[in-house]
Amino acid sequence: MTIQTTRLSDPAVRAFVAAVNAHDREAFLALLAPGATMADDGLDHDLDDWIDREIFSSNGHLEVDRESNGGRALLAHYRNDTWGEMRTRWSFTVDEDGRISRFETGQA
Repeated sequence: MTIQTTRLSDPAVRAFVAAVNAHDREAFLALLAPGATMADDGLDHDLDDWIDREIFSSNGHLEVDRESNGGRALLAHYRNDTWGEMRTRWSFTVDEDGRISRFETGQA
């Protein structure tokens, strides 16, 4: 059973999932701290290139199954037009201003 986005514990992660699912690139970018970084399957990627390719140009969508670490770690089903659906893990580092300074994802 999935967790409704509005019920996710961490406000920054909740807003991240909402922005992905709404395909709202502007809201997504507003959540990121200056110099934010990311990794996919253990490899760092250029953030702008990755989010355009994996989320916004391919209709990315997250359905969260489980959260841990105060809501900063997710187990979710992720789908996009490029790869289809897969079970994924997500972890987030949130700075003291409540902005995401790093996120990591990969197949679970």
